Amino acid sequence: MTAIVLPRRRVVLARLAATVGVAVLAGCAALPHREPLRVNLVGLERLKGEGFELRFAVKLRVQNPNESAIEFDGISIELDVNGRPLASGVSAEAGTVPRFGELVITVPVSVSASAAVRQMIGLMDGTPRGEMPYAVRGRIAGGGVVGLFGGARFSAEGSLKLPQ
Repeated sequence: MTAIVLPRRRVVLARLAATVGVAVLAGCAALPHREPLRVNLVGLERLKGEGFELRFAVKLRVQNPNESAIEFDGISIELDVNGRPLASGVSAEAGTVPRFGELVITVPVSVSASAAVRQMIGLMDGTPRGEMPYAVRGRIAGGGVVGLFGGARFSAEGSLKLPQ
């Protein structure tokens, strides 16, 4: 039986690749485990719109259940009401959610005329009066602090109480 002899250069590259792989795995294992952020819709306020557009200020309560503060520098959201897309918005607001703390972030959102019409048709199509389910999805961006790649996704659901 003959032994296979690899050129010295390939042996060095194989050892280097194995060393880098072990270092990356060890680095990932050393990263602290972070609990996901808890985000809740806590308010909607009417803003001035343009033409047929409706605008609202969506207030989100962001809770940080982690042992270290989380810095952020932007947020984007999508709001569905009654199972239909209603509004979307972004904010370049920056700040810090304290460790084991919370912060209310305001995000201006736009409702297109077509989304408003779809919601009205949905209300006339037998949507029960009193409450409408909502879902909010989004991403909070951080300067490399939130999540592994500088951001964390979130979602929350609940119901909006309609005025009588």
